[in-house]
Amino acid sequence: MKIFNKTIVIAMALPLVLGSMSAFAGQEYQDHNGGMHKAHHGGKLFSQLDLTATQKQEMKILRQANRSEYKAQRVENHKAMQADRQQLEKLVLASNFDESAVRAVAEKMSQQQVERRVKMLEQRHKMLSILTPEQKQKYAELKQQQSEKYLMRLENKKHH
Repeated sequence: MKIFNKTIVIAMALPLVLGSMSAFAGQEYQDHNGGMHKAHHGGKLFSQLDLTATQKQEMKILRQANRSEYKAQRVENHKAMQADRQQLEKLVLASNFDESAVRAVAEKMSQQQVERRVKMLEQRHKMLSILTPEQKQKYAELKQQQSEKYLMRLENKKHH
């Protein structure tokens, strides 16, 4: 019975854990209307890179294209995720636990999360490709500083 309970917990927690990884990464988050936003520090980061007017325009075009593409697929993606969750719920409520079926749904959900992550990183790569080598270096330094500050905040919260 212990294995059964652990498997249920893992199957239900897996999508939550994978989905929350992006929150901890501090890269982007999705608001309740489906819009993608930079985390609080993200917008400040690009503003510290002294972008040219052309670079700013290119970034704006990329952001608008990303937003349009996301909005076009938002409803479809939501329906697919909801169907997967419902399927997991049915499997958990069944009289017999079907580990292979739960595993299949969990793996499908994980793969979808991987695909979303790859797409997000592809978009970030396109944005960073606009930068000069010097701006990329400064971006990397700012990201490192940002990471160190985040870890310090976590350490401070841990001690309080």
